[in-house]
Amino acid sequence: MKKSPLLPAVLGMAAALPLAAQAQQDSSVTVYGVIDMSLAYTSKAAPGNHSRLSLDSGDQMASRIGFRGKEDLGGGLSAIFQFETGFSADDGGMATPGTLFDRKSVVGISGHAGTLTLGRQTDSLEDIGTRYTSFQIFGGGGVRAGHFNSLDRITGARTSNSLRFDTASYGGVTGSLFYGMGEVAGNNAAGRAVGVGANYAGGAFGIGGAYYQSKLAADALPARAGDTDLKTFTLGASYQAGPAKLFAAWSQTRRPLQAPLAATGLVNITSATRANIIDIGVDYAHDARLHLLASVIHDRADIVRAGAGATRARTTQLNLGVDYLLSKRTDVYAVFSRQNAGEVNNPGVIGAAYAVAPTDDSAQNVLRMGLRHKF
Repeated sequence: MKKSPLLPAVLGMAAALPLAAQAQQDSSVTVYGVIDMSLAYTSKAAPGNHSRLSLDSGDQMASRIGFRGKEDLGGGLSAIFQFETGFSADDGGMATPGTLFDRKSVVGISGHAGTLTLGRQTDSLEDIGTRYTSFQIFGGGGVRAGHFNSLDRITGARTSNSLRFDTASYGGVTGSLFYGMGEVAGNNAAGRAVGVGANYAGGAFGIGGAYYQSKLAADALPARAGDTDLKTFTLGASYQAGPAKLFAAWSQTRRPLQAPLAATGLVNITSATRANIIDIGVDYAHDARLHLLASVIHDRADIVRAGAGATRARTTQLNLGVDYLLSKRTDVYAVFSRQNAGEVNNPGVIGAAYAVAPTDDSAQNVLRMGLRHKF
């Protein structure tokens, strides 16, 4: 009998089906993302302190798309990866032009002891921010300026060429170690970053803290590469009292290389050598769909001057909001924020640093009404 040349191919495909099914069971890839759009009214927006009406992307939660995957290696180990990029839903542009996966780009190993990831990623200060600060309910775009223009890193600052290890939970306690490589030949300290964090979650109570330090990557005379550029830590706690989640956090950020300022007038708060930030708030679940939100963020900063001028500056931001869940994936929200500044240029509530802020220390009001969808 003449054999068909297709028979070996068919038999081979049939034999491969169980292996393919096993591979699908042992590995997975997930596509996910967020689209957040809001109509925003901003008072006293630069230049000239005129009001501004805008359609914004990511004021409440950064618009993004990501891919995460996991493969079972056996013995309790898994290979993992995650790539995530931010984008502007209002115009379709990349959040960081020229950087495809600006939010996250890591590969790693996960096991019983914990997870090791390598690449571009945040440190554990973001974890503390999402648990114990206004970041969790009002988003990075709405509180970044209030948190010393994100120099305390709780809204998710990234470090490239980094390693991060997160322990498994032991009795509700988790830990994190972080190391960012400067990759400067002949000077291992130049551009280096280190971080450490810990958190406890038990029942209605949570408490945690994290620390981060970075070094100067290149000479900026009189400072030298390898000198400490930034030191910051945050301590936070929360308590679930029935339908209300109460939270509070304290951050302190130091910039040792900040030179005395020659300017005598108002300056940006990021010119300070040290800032203390207090963040207190509540997320009240009226029912399964309706959440009432409120928080206060207060900055107190020290400014070193070569001559005359105020050496203490402050900003205070009040946030009030309502969030209504249309489904598990879609919600609508309305948020009002008012930021006051004293002895410093008002950094503004939303947008890039000082991009839509008052040109002086007057107050700014912002009203946002938005729609957010997660997939």
